[in-house]
Amino acid sequence: MENIKLTHYSKASGCGCKIAPAVLQEILKSDHDFFCEELLVGNKTNDDAAVYDLGSEQCLISTTDFFMPVVDSPFDFGRVAATNAISDVYAMGGKPIMAIAILGWPTEKLGTQSAKEVLEGARKICAQAGIPLAGGHSIESTEPIFGLAVNGIVEKQNLKQNNTLNEGDSIYLTKSLGTGIYSTALKRGVLKEEDYSVLINSMTELNSLGFELGQLSYVSAITDVTGFGFLGHLLEMFSDKNVTAVVEKNKIKIFENLNFYTAQFIFPDNTTRNFNAYEKEVSGMVDLDFMKYCDPQTSGGLLFTVNSQNGDEFEKWLKEKKYSAVKVGSVSKKKEKKIEFI
Repeated sequence: MENIKLTHYSKASGCGCKIAPAVLQEILKSDHDFFCEELLVGNKTNDDAAVYDLGSEQCLISTTDFFMPVVDSPFDFGRVAATNAISDVYAMGGKPIMAIAILGWPTEKLGTQSAKEVLEGARKICAQAGIPLAGGHSIESTEPIFGLAVNGIVEKQNLKQNNTLNEGDSIYLTKSLGTGIYSTALKRGVLKEEDYSVLINSMTELNSLGFELGQLSYVSAITDVTGFGFLGHLLEMFSDKNVTAVVEKNKIKIFENLNFYTAQFIFPDNTTRNFNAYEKEVSGMVDLDFMKYCDPQTSGGLLFTVNSQNGDEFEKWLKEKKYSAVKVGSVSKKKEKKIEFI
């Protein structure tokens, strides 16, 4: 059991195992939604978490996220899955307060020690986020699965959603793109050793910036970039808006050696499914661009918009706080397409 490689036991890795966007929309269709006045955010806008009004200007944030192994190390798998799940609370401008674990494990194949290491990795990240891993549920399964259900709190005035941007806003992105491509290279046994640390460091970096962004009134919308890729989650932000995102390709950060792998056509299967779902809404995406912008990210960065009139103030704030976020585009008047890469 000492040389277990978890990715050998999973069909798809990390957020790359998400159900395809078009299929998911079909699954979510229902004529039997229950109206609840206190439910401020449900699944109608494909937001990152549900939000329930508790009264007294406080809201409960509730979310869950789980997937199959994206790395071979059980400990690192636990860390990545926990970071990814907690991110959804930060993406609403909230503060996580408690998590419970979701574990599916083929104990006859992988034993119990590996599952214990997964939980230890998750506990480490929860401790970094200042929350307890307070319990959970486990089942026998044919493939290893792990994730968290996470609760958080947000002041109602600080609640951020993914579709509340405004014309003229600036678009920011925190982390570099490429986790799907790097993790696919890992699964194929061709990821360079120095790139593994880059991958792990990115996927285990908490998006705690989101809680602080929630307290800035001029931050208009937030989401995190996960299984639908940069393009898919940007489109979710613009879905019901009569505006266009103008994105500058040279401003988007990517992993340093990403082109080495894309040149070999190493990318997850869900990249193509994301592209097929979104290509009609996009202009300026050429050649191998789709591999980067449709790459399903596992525990990706925050994507958010800022009122351009507060641009200088925000840049100064970022520098003082020592947060890494890059302006990658702007929200313009409606053009032919929802997204325009330049």
